[in-house]
Amino acid sequence: MAELIPIISPEEIQKKVISVAQHISTDYEGKDLVLIGMLKGAFIFLSDLVRHVSIPVQIDFLRVSSYGDSMSSGNIKLTHPTQMDVAHRHLLLVEDIVDTGHTLSYVINHFQLRNPASVRICAFIDKHERRETDISVDYSCFTVADGFLVGYGLDYAENYRELPGIFHLKI
Repeated sequence: MAELIPIISPEEIQKKVISVAQHISTDYEGKDLVLIGMLKGAFIFLSDLVRHVSIPVQIDFLRVSSYGDSMSSGNIKLTHPTQMDVAHRHLLLVEDIVDTGHTLSYVINHFQLRNPASVRICAFIDKHERRETDISVDYSCFTVADGFLVGYGLDYAENYRELPGIFHLKI
């Protein structure tokens, strides 16, 4: 039987999302910014974040497959590329959780070939427990040391995304 242990409340999430959105708005004032949501996990975070960003932005989505039901497959594949031209534009990759960093390394390399003005990372959760690459998260709401996390878009085998807070899943 799975056990859900609450670790971040919906109220804490809202405060942090607003704060990060304010920092992004300040840093990108007057710049051509594209928020690129990493599907599926980041859709809730991106939705909340963009409603608190106070500057004009455009939004696109990218889907990269690297996970099976519960563990990373180690095989990264772009399954849904972005649709807009990103050359000479500032890109902010919006991710639910940065764990090993392999997926984001792949995505950053993919975009660098398309000549953007910049590529930076905004993660809902920056988790260092299993980090295997030299990925630097520019904006994050929370840093979590360890545990398998679900809720607020994060899933386990496509379950638990709908939970309003973040929970440590114990199986």
